[in-house]
Amino acid sequence: MASRERRRAERQKRKARSTQRRTEMVARAEAKNEAARKALTPLVEGERPGAVTVGAIASAVVAAVFWASAVVALFTNVEVQGREPSVLYLVAVAGLVTAMAVGMWRVRYWAVLGFQAFLVLIILSATLGLITVETLLQAIGTTLILALAGTMFYFMIKAMARVQMPERQPRE
Repeated sequence: MASRERRRAERQKRKARSTQRRTEMVARAEAKNEAARKALTPLVEGERPGAVTVGAIASAVVAAVFWASAVVALFTNVEVQGREPSVLYLVAVAGLVTAMAVGMWRVRYWAVLGFQAFLVLIILSATLGLITVETLLQAIGTTLILALAGTMFYFMIKAMARVQMPERQPRE
């Protein structure tokens, strides 16, 4: 009987130490987070982080490509993989990417968040695309896309923290 109680007491001590360590780790992590928040300087009126500017320009280029594709698909009988592309789809994506480019140019939080979601989709697609590459050129191109999108995503994180979501005003 005594050995069972001793083991139980040891288990309780281990649990208590584990809980204490976890509490200390959370406190250290929160202190680091607070220090990082204090190190960030909010954007000055009219300031645009470099990553957001590059993202806005990249979005504008992608939007221009989609708009041009929609015009070409509308006025020609071009086929992609044996079927005609949907003009409505091209216009919808072009409009969405255009709105994102304009929003990022105006340094809007929702646009930066949307661009990051777009980058995540590109990263996932490129990662899955690496599985099916058949040539060295495809592997290099896909790896380059993955590296560029990953780098852009990394730099957008700090830019997004500086843009910061505006406070919601309560309804009257």
